[in-house]
Amino acid sequence: MRTTLDLPSPLVDEAVRLSHQKTKTGAIITALEAYVRSRRLSRLKHFKGRHVDLDLDLEVLRDRS
Repeated sequence: MRTTLDLPSPLVDEAVRLSHQKTKTGAIITALEAYVRSRRLSRLKHFKGRHVDLDLDLEVLRDRS
């Protein structure tokens, strides 16, 4: 998807350098993936130590009948 953004050049340049990506696009994709992963993990931490009933049948999941 093509998108036009107005991003601070120093920030993008640092992201390219720190991510070891060859392109600005690669650096931005890497940063977005890291952000999404971080947010998902923070949501999962909310359930730490709580009993969560997922109602799963392991035999079905393992494709065993």
